[in-house]
Amino acid sequence: MMHFAMIGIGAGAAAALLFASVTSGALLSIPLFYLAPLPIMIAGLGWSHWAALLAACTGSIGLGLALGTVFLFGFLADAGVPAWWLGYLAMLARPVAAAGNGHGQPLEWYPIGRIIMWAAILAALVVIVAIPNFGTDAESFRASLHDALTRMLRLQMDNPNEPLKLPGGADPERFIKFMVTIMPPTAAILAMLTSLLNLWLAGRVVRFSGRLMRPWPQLSAMRFPPLLTVALAIAIALCFADGLLGIVAGVVTASLLMAYGVLGFAVLHAITRGLNARPFLLAVTYLAVLLVSWLMLAICLLGVIDTAIDVRALVARKTGPPTSRV
Repeated sequence: MMHFAMIGIGAGAAAALLFASVTSGALLSIPLFYLAPLPIMIAGLGWSHWAALLAACTGSIGLGLALGTVFLFGFLADAGVPAWWLGYLAMLARPVAAAGNGHGQPLEWYPIGRIIMWAAILAALVVIVAIPNFGTDAESFRASLHDALTRMLRLQMDNPNEPLKLPGGADPERFIKFMVTIMPPTAAILAMLTSLLNLWLAGRVVRFSGRLMRPWPQLSAMRFPPLLTVALAIAIALCFADGLLGIVAGVVTASLLMAYGVLGFAVLHAITRGLNARPFLLAVTYLAVLLVSWLMLAICLLGVIDTAIDVRALVARKTGPPTSRV
């Protein structure tokens, strides 16, 4: 117990330092800030979810005492609770009923697809919880976010009292309004991707140390429950609503679409298995998505279609199992 406590306190201190690095204003502090959940996830995957929970509480209390309640609750919502919960789910398992009783009984681990689904849900919740800090209705929210972005842009100018200017002669007001529109859904996407990246890094670190009890999941075999597609359809429909409901729906839609994007890449990896040109096709696809971001919608659509009609099974029946090379 004392060992778990020391691990939890150490992980919490490391996570708090990473989270608090953003106060320095240095460029390096941005990636360090996004790595704040990593020590908590390492504690959860390598030792126990109790160690991860202690790390989340230790980090939040330490930040609260040092920097105030804003950092306390910010750390809990953005890093502590999501890192603990995803780590807990990743190590959740139950005995396989058909295997009988006794020692050496195989375990059924929590599906990786549902972990990604939870990462999307938590990312949306993090952004939704932060919305009231800017306003309790759509107008006040947009106005507060508009003012915050304006102040940030003015801080980058040599003389903040001069009229706001952007490189290339772009219209500052139009740019700020565009950023106000896309920032909430973009924040949800970024929160989800950083959570998954930290979970992957934590799994690699713990696996390298030999403490990972769970076998490495086959990512190309992940699946989502069909009910998630219904939730995505409802969120997309609510995006057309006025007021704060439309903003919240946009956040949920963005996070769920990104989850289906991850599933779409998993489908792509599965259906190209056995092809000689597979490395080239995957590389071109990833590069195309990086260069033309709208192509990500096609990958998301592939994930949605696979949930509905099981594209991987259809391709497998037509092509047969991949042949092994001697």
